[in-house]
Amino acid sequence: MSKKQPISTAPKDGSKVQVFWTDEDGQENESIGQYRSLDRLKATGGQWDETDAGWWIFTDSNTQKKVSPHSWQPAAKQGDDESEDE
Repeated sequence: MSKKQPISTAPKDGSKVQVFWTDEDGQENESIGQYRSLDRLKATGGQWDETDAGWWIFTDSNTQKKVSPHSWQPAAKQGDDESEDE
């Protein structure tokens, strides 16, 4: 597994990465996140402004939330397994 890196070094090209963020209750969370620029958001339609640009995660299959992560690492690829076979 990759080591956490400062969020300032994360890719902002729309690729999905694992982000680490702290919620309003002080709980540490990790989620698959994606940086969305204002241009990318406007391309989807709707009313967007510069405050909407940033890191977005899915909280469930229908709900997205903007978060302020402090670190990131590459997202695990499907089939990656941290444990070794016995």
